[in-house]
Amino acid sequence: MTEYAFVLKYRLPSGMNGAAAIEALGEAGCTDALAGIGIAGRLTLEFEREAAKALDAISSAIHDVQAALPEAELIEVGPDLVGLSEIAELLDVSRQNMRKLIVGVSGSPLPIHDGSTTLWHLADVLDWLVAVKGYEIGRQLRETALAARSINLDRQISRRPSLLATA
Repeated sequence: MTEYAFVLKYRLPSGMNGAAAIEALGEAGCTDALAGIGIAGRLTLEFEREAAKALDAISSAIHDVQAALPEAELIEVGPDLVGLSEIAELLDVSRQNMRKLIVGVSGSPLPIHDGSTTLWHLADVLDWLVAVKGYEIGRQLRETALAARSINLDRQISRRPSLLATA
């Protein structure tokens, strides 16, 4: 068994506050997450969960949260979409160092959003850093980033079935 760290972000059902959501999670035995309720109507859960694979750890946490909060809507699984600051923090380097490594460098991963905040899929950045820059990245982080991206993309596709039907 390996320990995986990941984040689940939820929109709470109308009328439910963060404190009530946390209480419901505790009553259901889902007590292995650090909860954040800074934005009204939202709940962020930081997990460290053991499993054979990252996808198993994330899936079991999603199942546990859905059992406790059946009307809560999963917004995002992380780490997946990341900016320079998040990448730097995950790799324990400075933001400036990460910027020099990735921004405007030929062959670097293309961002999925380029604007006032630039975002990349973490798995793409990690793979590039290993292949091109020689970084050593922990297996758990890469596996978790791939699983988070997969779940997020599956959720996006399932929300937009009409787009696939017309393609």
